[in-house]
Amino acid sequence: MHQHTHSKNVRDLRTDAFNKLQRVPLKYIDSTPHGDIIGRVVADIDTVSDGLLQGFQQIFTGSVTIIGTLCFMFSINVGIALVVIVITPVSLIVASTIARLCSKKFKEQAALRGQITGLAEEYIGNQKVVKAFSREEYSEEKFEELNAKLYKVGVRAQFYSALTNPSTRFVNGLVYAGVGIFGALSAIGGGITVGQLSAFLSYANQYTKPFNEISGVVTELQSAFASARRIFALTESDDEISDADNKVLTDVSGNVKIDHVDFSYVPEKELIKDLNLDVKSGQQIAIVGPTGCGKTTIINLLMRFYDTDKGGISVDGNNIKDVTRDSLRLSYGMVLQETWIFEGTVRENIAYGKQDATEEEIVAAAKAAHCHSFIKRMKDGYDTIISDN
Repeated sequence: MHQHTHSKNVRDLRTDAFNKLQRVPLKYIDSTPHGDIIGRVVADIDTVSDGLLQGFQQIFTGSVTIIGTLCFMFSINVGIALVVIVITPVSLIVASTIARLCSKKFKEQAALRGQITGLAEEYIGNQKVVKAFSREEYSEEKFEELNAKLYKVGVRAQFYSALTNPSTRFVNGLVYAGVGIFGALSAIGGGITVGQLSAFLSYANQYTKPFNEISGVVTELQSAFASARRIFALTESDDEISDADNKVLTDVSGNVKIDHVDFSYVPEKELIKDLNLDVKSGQQIAIVGPTGCGKTTIINLLMRFYDTDKGGISVDGNNIKDVTRDSLRLSYGMVLQETWIFEGTVRENIAYGKQDATEEEIVAAAKAAHCHSFIKRMKDGYDTIISDN
């Protein structure tokens, strides 16, 4: 039952994280390495899953054992049981002190792991460029530098974590010794019998075991908490500004006006200043310029992937901030510089922007793109399974 509930919670957390990515502003996606985001949704959630599963199992069973043995010890002799209660916080203080040291290192480790995932994703996705410029050695050096940092932080985290269990065992040994000393004195004075002392020592031993076992999973717990912080940094980030009350843009004729627009990705670096553009329906224009001059940025603003800092953009006289994003974006036909294929059939990829497209519309689109004959030569035609690879 516990395993089922845990697995369900992990599934829900991963679903929430992925769904959150559909709602965050594009600025978040653009400013965060894609590999790091993938690491949060996949690897970090697995780390949380493994750590919390082991940790909470130990905490649950340990808590039951601690409460049970305390009850038995108090039933035998209240005075000696109080000695156990008084010494126990020492074990907790030692464990929490070491845990604080571990926490910082595991947090660094989780961040570096995300950076490595991002770097690997970047270089794997751009291997042609790396090889074309003979930058393999540079790539290896950059990866090794980051990997070495991860190794050092990981070793330190494991070292601090490894101190927890023996330190806790030492303090728990003091508890056991304290029980033995006070119990022996009480037995000599006639406070308890030798049999009761023997039983008390047995319970004291059972009482300290959960602390040793819990300290043994500190590594997994600290790593899980560090990964959880990265996941919550994603799930608790701000959503794209809601447009629930905005109207739906319909029957678009194609009049687009950009009116005195200012925009910058970074506040101190202005990219577009007082841009004005008035394009009538049916008019064809081309915007040309060097790399970085703002051509793609204009598309980002028209599609409302980003909002303007000043000025406004209107479509058929409607300010794009006053209409829903979905209706605005469905009103455009956009062809990106870099194509990307989703895993699925050729038919599904062509109809991605219009899920209710008819067979005739799909074929017409393929013919317009001059790929109908090529598709028909495939073994399964429009039902051929393809992917970006």
